Amino acid sequence: MKLLITGIAGFVGFYTAKKAVEMGHEVYGIDNLNNYYSVTLKEARLAELGLSVEGGSSSKYKNLYFFKVDISDSLEMSSLFEKEKFDQVIHLAAQAGVRYSIENPHTYLKSNAEGFLNILEGCRHNDVKHLIYASSSSVYGENSKVPFSVVDPVDHPVSLYAATKRSNELMAHTYSHLYGIPTTGLRFFTVYGPWGRPDMAPFIFVKNILENKPIKIFNNGDMQRDFTYVEDIVMAQLLLLDHIPKKGPDRDYPNRSTAPYVIYNIGNSSPVNLLDFVKTIEKCTGIEAEKIMMPSQPGDVPRTYADVEDLMNKTNYRPTTKLEIGLSKFVEWYRDFYKI
Repeated sequence: MKLLITGIAGFVGFYTAKKAVEMGHEVYGIDNLNNYYSVTLKEARLAELGLSVEGGSSSKYKNLYFFKVDISDSLEMSSLFEKEKFDQVIHLAAQAGVRYSIENPHTYLKSNAEGFLNILEGCRHNDVKHLIYASSSSVYGENSKVPFSVVDPVDHPVSLYAATKRSNELMAHTYSHLYGIPTTGLRFFTVYGPWGRPDMAPFIFVKNILENKPIKIFNNGDMQRDFTYVEDIVMAQLLLLDHIPKKGPDRDYPNRSTAPYVIYNIGNSSPVNLLDFVKTIEKCTGIEAEKIMMPSQPGDVPRTYADVEDLMNKTNYRPTTKLEIGLSKFVEWYRDFYKI
């Protein structure tokens, strides 16, 4: 089918585009290549796909194209949707980062709210058959019940980033209800792997350890995260292309909306204590880390833990990559990419 993938130069977008093209889809990727983190890394991801930052077709993959477009530009987005007439959309572009949202709140409203509205409008006016979009485990806030289920209340986000992701879910529901647009929201749980984001803990810890610099352990290590390998995330997304939500009551969850709207968790369902996570990195690098214990930071949540039964029931798939395997692949990539 003809797919639009937003955020193609991003971590998950890069993998999603590569896998989608290999599966035979015609993929159009967009990205604004902003400088929230290293533009060089984003350009390298595009180059790995055979794409140029100037845009155009891939030199490596048939049926892969790139356009440098900002999702918050309503005119450009409207023109792109009208011209290309996509079958489905996988929306991954967003301003990421919990802590950065505390320092730069306006950026999040522009990208995550205005940008998402432009995606919804593009789908509405151009008969897009299905919109899949990235939400986040951060919407669960400080929920104490674990594992986190998609039927749990998510009314108390503790960061603006989480609030914008929850707003995306509500906006998607509104458009599903009003215009019949099938929407699938995916709550990602701490994605990691090769080509990962420099602002996330796996990257920061590996970088500092290999450079013999100390690492900061927040909340004195009393944190748990449900780390999910990137290729598991991508596989779940692409399997869901074939599971378009339908309008009508849900027999299993009668209190859910009757709009063609659904949300899934995508996580490994195996939360890891932060200090155990560091020990695994030490094992993969062969270096013992110097640790600086720190208090908890604003916006952080104590734990994440995904209930993925809905995903399993729908696709017969669940993430399974062991942390040791995923981290060893990341360390190997990091050493190779940065020539260490």
